[in-house]
Amino acid sequence: MTRVAGFLKRYFAVLVVGTTYLWAVSAIVSYRAAEAPPGTITLRLGHWQLEASVRQALDELAADYSAQRVAQGLSPVKITQDAIPEMTYVQWLTTQLMGGTAPDMLEVGLGTMPYYLWLQYFNRYFIPLTREVNQPNPYNADTPLEGVPLRLTFKDGMREAYVEEMQEYMSVPLSQFGVRIFYNRNLLKRLTGLDAPPTDYRGFLAVCRQIKSAHDERGQPYAPIAGSKYHLGWWEGPMMDPLTYTVKDVADFNRDGFVDNGEQFVAIKTGRLDFHHPAVAARYRMLWELTEYFQVGFTGLSRDEALLLFAQERAVFMTTGTWEARSLLEQAEGYFDVGVMDYPMPSPDDPEYGAVMRGPNYERIGGGARFGITRSCAHPDIALDFLRFITSRAHNEKLNAIIGWIPSVRETQMPPFLRGFEPHLKGVYGNFNPGGLGGETAIKWMQIYAEYQIKRKTYDQVVESFEPFYKTRGMVDFMDTQKEWRRALHDNEQFLAGIRAQALRAEGDAAVSDWVKYRILTTNRQIWPEIFHTRQMKLVTGELALPDHGPYEYSERVLNKVRARLERRADTPAPITSLNPAPEP
Repeated sequence: MTRVAGFLKRYFAVLVVGTTYLWAVSAIVSYRAAEAPPGTITLRLGHWQLEASVRQALDELAADYSAQRVAQGLSPVKITQDAIPEMTYVQWLTTQLMGGTAPDMLEVGLGTMPYYLWLQYFNRYFIPLTREVNQPNPYNADTPLEGVPLRLTFKDGMREAYVEEMQEYMSVPLSQFGVRIFYNRNLLKRLTGLDAPPTDYRGFLAVCRQIKSAHDERGQPYAPIAGSKYHLGWWEGPMMDPLTYTVKDVADFNRDGFVDNGEQFVAIKTGRLDFHHPAVAARYRMLWELTEYFQVGFTGLSRDEALLLFAQERAVFMTTGTWEARSLLEQAEGYFDVGVMDYPMPSPDDPEYGAVMRGPNYERIGGGARFGITRSCAHPDIALDFLRFITSRAHNEKLNAIIGWIPSVRETQMPPFLRGFEPHLKGVYGNFNPGGLGGETAIKWMQIYAEYQIKRKTYDQVVESFEPFYKTRGMVDFMDTQKEWRRALHDNEQFLAGIRAQALRAEGDAAVSDWVKYRILTTNRQIWPEIFHTRQMKLVTGELALPDHGPYEYSERVLNKVRARLERRADTPAPITSLNPAPEP
């Protein structure tokens, strides 16, 4: 007995750890067995979508998929979800991929991870889907999409799923997203007497001033806008960046309608453009005006903290996307009515912004909630089949109806309360990105811009600190981007060699089509880019003199037509009421 007691005393800790380990292994095995009975194929699906109804919708569609397989005499399939918070998703994803324990399907494209890392992950850990997405989706039989290649059944042609650097489609999008301004209709009425906010910029600022001056019965102030470091970008992109559209008039050297980071640097380095350009200065002036109505300390707050402020009826406006629409409606149900409005834009005669305003924000249609198949997947054919199933016309509509998102597939209907999110397919876009060169230039800009957002620096001080640095250090980062671009020429040559071989093997009409494709790709990928990049180098080094005028010049007659068209513009959706009306207090 003494010997046993001594043994237990000496090895008690080891026994506890060993017993706990065995219990944990047994529990996991039992859980997995209950989760996937014998004969059931189990697939894991990882994502960061924690919004209301997402997991419910995926579970319901997974059950439909399994039931259809069983009806066809095939093995049932169990889809389990790993729903990971957005803030930790990148770390979790990296650990899972490197450890070989990643789910069979993973959501890709999260913006908190740099694009070059996504490229490396795509190349190393994911299965290319190009061949598969060029085949028809069998689940679209007996619909208008029958026989149509899978990629062409999507509203954006799977543009966002195509990885240019790899020349491959790497994921499948489940939804389409849009961004608008949500507002508390009851609180707006109580504080301002308005049933709906103004749709013009100056009127919107006036309403924000009125809200900011109001207090509740305890003397606590209201925030006109619920903001955070996350939400600021959703004001900048659709509302402020379009003001810089006219930068292309002086910096779009290749006349493709866009100012890339290289063209912007060349224009600033050669003196054709500077940070005091009217369009650029207007963009950052608007930021200062608008953030005056965010809650104090917004740059240090997270997305959830802003949502909480709005849900507690302490703020009237908040901008976010369709991915949170259903969550907001559920939180507000029975308390207040949620309205949706478009971004208030300056009028053509606005004293500060009218001169640079060329139109509403153009919204590029793109598929979101994109899922790729990992190389560690034990059943890649079934994973692909499931993705086909939930992106068929009927099932994609059902999936997004449950969640409250916009379907990514053509010939589908969106939930009625999202009708205010119809994208603007006519409009303008931003053409200025101070941190676009990357490297030290991007780091310097982030540091200075953070001070500007909290009003520790004026815009003149920002320009004084950053522009000289941009012109000097920017040259190093510019040369680095040129080197990276030239490295891509090798990959392009390999790709074109494959197209050329295909054309050489083809006969008849197919050969003609393949040779046309080869010539177009060679011209667009190798010849013209080489000419444009060489011209940029000669301009920035002074070997080539700048022309006396910019790439574009407009007569007063043309500008008057643009102004008249803006005045006649009537495509801004009026604020709409959600599906959760609450009685007036």
